Amino acid sequence: MTIFLLLPFFLLGLAAGAQGAQPGDVIQLSPIEIKAPATPPSQPFVPAAYRDTPLPSYPTTARAQGLEGVVVLGVLVGVNGRAVEIAVRSSSGARALDDAAVDAVTRWRFSPAREGRKAVESWVEVPLKFALRGK
Repeated sequence: MTIFLLLPFFLLGLAAGAQGAQPGDVIQLSPIEIKAPATPPSQPFVPAAYRDTPLPSYPTTARAQGLEGVVVLGVLVGVNGRAVEIAVRSSSGARALDDAAVDAVTRWRFSPAREGRKAVESWVEVPLKFALRGK
């Protein structure tokens, strides 16, 4: 793997940005490493995209209780464009909303990610916001 050490540039930036700092005031940080594959990918990568995404129904119990929130789902999109795996990455705080989001995304279709012309599995994050109007 290729490793770029950016410490000298980072420290120069800190030193230049510190107005009136004395040499003993500069805090030395660990090197920042940026790792890249030894060889670049042979094919261009195109990420997965939304295709057919019917919205979830607002759960009746959540509506009656005035619950709102944002659910962020991690979705493994298969080569066929269907969700292979779904995980709640960030809960709305209401189980009913989280469950409605997962249930809806199981029926969604995506355009799968591609490496060149070949469809490949990939993870995407899908945020769904539940909001009541007139509240």
